[in-house]
Amino acid sequence: MDVFLMIRRHKTTIFTDAKESTTVYELKRIVEGILKRAPEDQRLYKDDMILSDSQTLGCCGFTNQTARPQAPATVGLAFRQSDCFEQLRIESFSTPPELPDVMKPQDSGSTTSEQAVQ
Repeated sequence: MDVFLMIRRHKTTIFTDAKESTTVYELKRIVEGILKRAPEDQRLYKDDMILSDSQTLGCCGFTNQTARPQAPATVGLAFRQSDCFEQLRIESFSTPPELPDVMKPQDSGSTTSEQAVQ
C-alpha cells in the first residue's frame, strides 16, 4: 500500500509517496535525488525517534491509515554537519491572513422559502 509523507527540515518541505515496504534507506535515496545530500549524511525521524536504515516504513508506523494523501505523515530530516548531525528543527508553517468578509460562510438564519427565491 502507498504511504504519503511530508519530509521536513527547517523551512524545507518535500511531499512524496512510497510503499509501506520501502526501507528508510530507500527513502533517504529519494531525498538524495532532490536535495543532493548522500544518505549517510541524512538522519530521518518519526516524532523524536531516529529511524533505522534497515526498517521498512510500515515497521516504523507509516501505513495507509496513518499517512494518507489528504493527511501525509511528517518525517523529520537532519543533515550531518562535519562530524555530527545537526539537531532536528522544523519551522512551523506561516498562518494565513483572516478571510475577507465576502469569503466567509453566510449566516444560515434565512428560511427555506427565502433561499428558494434567491
